[in-house]
Amino acid sequence: MKIKLIFPILWWISSTLSLKAQNPVKINIDGSFPTHTISKHIYGHFSEHLGRCVYDGYWVSDTMKVAKKDRIRLDIVDALKKIKIPNLRWPGGCYADEYHWRDGIGPRAGRTKTVNTHWGNVIEDNSFGTEEFLQLCDLIGAEPYIAGNVGSGTVQEMSNWVEYLNHPGGTTLSDLRKQNGHPDAYKVKWWGVGNETWGCGGNMTADFYADQYKRYATYVRNYPGAQINRIASGANVADYNWTETLMKNVGPRQMWGTTLHHYSIPSGSWAKKGSASSFSEMEYFTTLKNGWFMNELVTKHSTIMDKYDPEKKVALVVDEWGVWTDVEPGTNPGFLYQQNSLRDALLAGMTLNIFNNHSDRVRMACLAQTVNVLQAVILTKGAEMLLTPTYHVFDMYKVHQDAQYLPVNFVSPDYTVDGKSVPAINLSASKDKDGVTHISLVNIDPKNSYPVSISLQDINGNTVSGTILTSDNYTDYNDFNNKNKVVIKPFTGAKKESNLLMCTVPTKSIVTLEIK
Repeated sequence: MKIKLIFPILWWISSTLSLKAQNPVKINIDGSFPTHTISKHIYGHFSEHLGRCVYDGYWVSDTMKVAKKDRIRLDIVDALKKIKIPNLRWPGGCYADEYHWRDGIGPRAGRTKTVNTHWGNVIEDNSFGTEEFLQLCDLIGAEPYIAGNVGSGTVQEMSNWVEYLNHPGGTTLSDLRKQNGHPDAYKVKWWGVGNETWGCGGNMTADFYADQYKRYATYVRNYPGAQINRIASGANVADYNWTETLMKNVGPRQMWGTTLHHYSIPSGSWAKKGSASSFSEMEYFTTLKNGWFMNELVTKHSTIMDKYDPEKKVALVVDEWGVWTDVEPGTNPGFLYQQNSLRDALLAGMTLNIFNNHSDRVRMACLAQTVNVLQAVILTKGAEMLLTPTYHVFDMYKVHQDAQYLPVNFVSPDYTVDGKSVPAINLSASKDKDGVTHISLVNIDPKNSYPVSISLQDINGNTVSGTILTSDNYTDYNDFNNKNKVVIKPFTGAKKESNLLMCTVPTKSIVTLEIK
């Protein structure tokens, strides 16, 4: 117990020994002119029918000895409730454009068995379908975000799905919903009109998809009390022409948002991505440099959107992001199961800071993916479960949800490897409804700690507290032999004098400070 109490102080003292410069990084945070809130929906998650995300993730066998509601694991539900995930995207991903919703409703014994051609050619028994997904969202307290099938589906099929879920009653489809156990309309608000239509969702051109979007969106109708936010299948990484075409040909009238997908590949090559848990400093650097590219992507796509939508009515929805590595040795290559290290947590903190700082346009995002797939926040092995370092970042950052955005101004020192550089420090700040200010700082430099001096303009409060996520090595991760190797600890290295906040951000760490 004594070790736990003195750890934060010892950590702060030791970290100051590796300071790269005596002069602190000067940061200005302005609370004078509030403009908008950071939407809680930036903190969303993505769960596809892929590997062990749904089956043997959320949805387990009747015989597994864990607490369950029907077949939904309640330890996973409780963990996701703790980080207050605001939305959950489903059923894909690439799987969405081969998913036909009628296969997953009604008595389970009679549901159609299909093949998941995208992810391992496994047999899909459709025991987890629409009702099960919406029950999961209800248990978590998350809003459902459904990706509709444009690639292999029809306009009528998507229109019928909306009617089945959102019409109050009296039609054949809404009465079928009642027959299947849900008398009230689900009132699902978030609907994706296709997914990655430039690739696995149909290999379409931007012009062709823009026309298809307008056709589909016309029949994704509002019903009483169920206003829909239609989200277009947007750009793949730096395809700025795709965004330009959608904004020019569709625009705000029919489109609540348009998506952006970007993954950080450690090696920079899709053929051999690199290990999730054993990597060099160059691979560490490349992963974070590729992650920082998100800042440029969001800036440039937003600039195009501003040209057609200066009032920022259309949201930029980054509904797939994260680190994508090679799968863990010995696991199914089609299941995309990977470990999750401190490196991934640093990228998550960096990315969420980028979204917060662009939250006038970025109003929704989904980490890929929630359980057992890619940069998951939860991993399971049978009845066991663990929380990854990325989970803890979402726990630290939940304070920014629906909080007032505070502008940040500073120049970061560089973290440089082999002549290539990326900003070492990134941060975001907000003020919640109770007037409490939160500042989240990330230092990706694995060798140097940085003193920072934060000037707080029109920000009140005298008490400063904090939390930190770090570990001895950037390759450290939580596994089933040591579930708590990388966890949140108290941070006591900050002090406030008048309107000046001083602290040292240790190497390879995420720090969230609270001022009240």
